[in-house]
This record gives sequence, C-alpha cells and structure tokens, in this order.
Amino acid sequence: MRKIVCCLALSLAVSFAPAEAKVTRYLTGNAADVSPVLAGPAHDLGGGGTDVDAALQWIIDQVRGCTSCSTKVDVVILRVTGSNGYNDYIYAMNGVDSVETIVMTRAADANTTAVETTIKNAEVVFYAGGDQCNYTTLFKGTKVETATEFVYAKGGGVGGTSAGLAIQGDFTYNACTGSILSSEALANPYHRYATFTYDFFKWANLANTITDSHFVARDRMGRLMSFLARQIKDGKAATALGIAVDEATSVVVDRNGMATVLGSGTAYFVLADHMPEVCLSGTPLTHSNYKIWKVNPNGTFDLKNRPVTGYYTRSVNNGVISANPY
Repeated sequence: MRKIVCCLALSLAVSFAPAEAKVTRYLTGNAADVSPVLAGPAHDLGGGGTDVDAALQWIIDQVRGCTSCSTKVDVVILRVTGSNGYNDYIYAMNGVDSVETIVMTRAADANTTAVETTIKNAEVVFYAGGDQCNYTTLFKGTKVETATEFVYAKGGGVGGTSAGLAIQGDFTYNACTGSILSSEALANPYHRYATFTYDFFKWANLANTITDSHFVARDRMGRLMSFLARQIKDGKAATALGIAVDEATSVVVDRNGMATVLGSGTAYFVLADHMPEVCLSGTPLTHSNYKIWKVNPNGTFDLKNRPVTGYYTRSVNNGVISANPY
C-alpha cells in the first residue's frame, strides 16, 4: 500500500519555464547521479488502484542486481498531471538514492535536453496513472521516449500503472476519443472509441501485445478480445496477446521474459491466434477460441517462450462471449 509521508527535508520542487515549455520537477534524495552496474532490464506493469510495494521493490532490486547490498539507483517518475505523490513512498524503499518526479504538459516539455539527461541518468523510469492519450500524444516521438528506451537498453527498469501500463504494450489503446466499454467494443470492433497508437515503445518481450489495467474490476475482457481481433484484422499482427492486470496487482517481467504476478489480484494473458470470423465496422464481433491463461499471485507466464498449454478457451459469437471469461 502506498505510504505518503509529507514534507521530507530532502524534497524540493523546481520549475523551469522557457518560452516554449514548462517542466515541473520534484526531487527527493541525492541530486548527484549514481552510475551502478545494472542487472536488468526489467518491467513493472501495474494494474492500477493501490500500488504493489513488492513490485516496485522488485524492479529496484532487479536492476541493481541484489536485495540487500549497498548499491543504490535513481528513480524518475513521469507524469502529465499531479505532483510528487510517489517521491517519499519510493525513496523509503531499499536501494533508492533519489526519486525525481517530472511533470510535463506539452510536447515541447518532452523535448528538452534537461529532461532527456535526467531520464537517461536514471536506473528506473515509472509512468504514473492518468490518461494514456496524454502520454501517446505528448511523448511519442520525443526525447522522453528515446531516453526511456535508453534506460531499458542499458539494463534499467521501465514500468507504469494504469495509463502508465497502457502505453507499455506493442499496440496501445489510446482512449483519445473516449473510454470504451466491453459491450460497445463487442457490438462494434470499429467503434469511434476504439483508437490505437502504434510504434511507441517496442520492448523485446512484449512484441505483438496490448496491455490493459483495472481489468476484472471494470469488466474489460470483452473489449480486450475486440482489441486483439482488430490487430489481426487490420494486419498489425498474425497473432496478438493481451496482458491484462487487475487492480492492486502487478506483472513484473525480468530480463529473460519471465512474468510473475505480484499483489492481491490476478492477471490474464489472452491470445488471439487466427483471423476473426467477423470483424467489421458496425457489426458485432465473432471470433472463436481465444486462449486464456489466468495467473494468480506468485504465478508465472513466460513471455519469451510463450506456453502452448495450460489455457482455457472462450469464443465470441455475434458480440456475446460464450461463457464467463474470468
């Protein structure tokens, strides 16, 4: 559970306001850069709601390569709204040298050299919740994107929760025209709210994936099934995998592609592996035999060498799921 402690003496907020950009920073901890040898890369994919302490500590420990050594890392939190709610919470974890939250509200903010340098110097980059449309429209194609990729490539950690999770998949449901319900997506896979962003992050173990959050709590299986069918129908992939995480739950992924579920809820890995029978604008979806792996806390799913057994199947016929998909 998140523990927000007010007014640490090490916390400060600084605003940089050139004519073309306004970047707000909140720093807690040591302003000097640390440059440890890194043991990642790693992901923390949070389902929203209460953050999972164990998952955030896990990604810190993965990239520093230990659980009880003296090695420390710098963590950067990226946001488009909000302030420093993560700073003291993460700074109190083992192995953290500093936490800096950067709030950016325009694409120009995401293209400053100062922001790029701060992100590149970090060992863990975490995207907070909010609205994924803001992330895709403000950060895609900017120095924020390439700097985040630099951190991952050097063996660091990249994660996010809720909207910050939604942007980690290969195909991003961007919600830029509105948030779609399962009933709407099943009734019309090309609903005006079903919009996607492509060629944002391309993580090694998340090829041909869509990520989704608040999954069971907001009954999002139907819309995920529709999203997956769309990727195949639109020629984006021959097969597509959904990584769906419930609230108060995280899926952590190590450098070998092994995903582990942490927290109090479940995660679902949903595979569409053939062309949908009916996927047309204005027409209910028909797509047979989705393969679904339900993974409970501490369970695993190999994203690099994906399993071919252990699933159950559900079909969609004329916009109706054949049985309880959960």
